[in-house]
Amino acid sequence: MATSDQYHRTPDGRYFVVRGRLWRLSNPALDPADRQRLVSELMAARRAVREARGEPEATQVARMQVDAAKTALGERGPVWWSDGAPDYNRYRVMNTPYADWYVTLPAPKP
Repeated sequence: MATSDQYHRTPDGRYFVVRGRLWRLSNPALDPADRQRLVSELMAARRAVREARGEPEATQVARMQVDAAKTALGERGPVWWSDGAPDYNRYRVMNTPYADWYVTLPAPKP
């Protein structure tokens, strides 16, 4: 199970909620092969961050690779939806229009 599958997703499919905070999901319109390639790049970049500990330049490069992959997936940068709705990425869910929906949910499984 993917990590985001463990958490509640907003009804519009734009975010999942972790400890009361919204996190943007990747663009569902991505071609599956492109998505898999980008996820593989993201995982490799995350490993590079871990391996670069204590090396500031290598850490910076690896973090830039993580950011590039997350942006290409649609998790960062410009939003992937086109209806003009604002981006609530990293907002506390209770401070967004999703608050009423969220209070009706059962607690997530640990």
